[in-house]
Amino acid sequence: MRLFAAVLPPEGVVDELAAEVAELKKLPGAGALRWTAREGWHFTLAFYGEVDEDLVPELSARLERTARRTPPFELAVRGGGQFGHGRALWVGAEGELPTLRLLADRSEAAARKAGVAMGEHRRYKAHLTVARSRDAVDVRPYVAALGEFTSRAWTVGELVLVRSDLPRSGVPGEQPRYEAVARWALGGAG
Repeated sequence: MRLFAAVLPPEGVVDELAAEVAELKKLPGAGALRWTAREGWHFTLAFYGEVDEDLVPELSARLERTARRTPPFELAVRGGGQFGHGRALWVGAEGELPTLRLLADRSEAAARKAGVAMGEHRRYKAHLTVARSRDAVDVRPYVAALGEFTSRAWTVGELVLVRSDLPRSGVPGEQPRYEAVARWALGGAG
């Protein structure tokens, strides 16, 4: 299974972001970007890649402990940026970012301890991808527009293990499918 740990924004925040993205799509050159579907909007904490089904129970147990040890925290979607010379356009976050980073580090450590082969550790950068491109694209106007955007704040109350199924049809523009396979309350609540 292709898995990752994530924080999912609530529906009201997704609605606010969708309105902002609709405005971005009106900017010149927006057709050069592949816009991600709102169903796929998430803050990846740790990407695990293909995980052997035998490791999933241990990974799940460790992620449950990670969630219990991490208190709920405030977050909002704010601003934007790019990776790879416009190959990925993203929105960022504001709020209790140290707790978000801690949750990301713990989610990565949980996988390593469960025996999941992880790549090199990188410092966590909170981002939610809204568009991609195969080629370098000048996304500065989009990043500038996102600089004015801030969603309402919400309390992050759960850690989610997500399964990602990549498109297989070959149909241009087909999006990956995401399915929450497990959810754990932060701080042991609920």
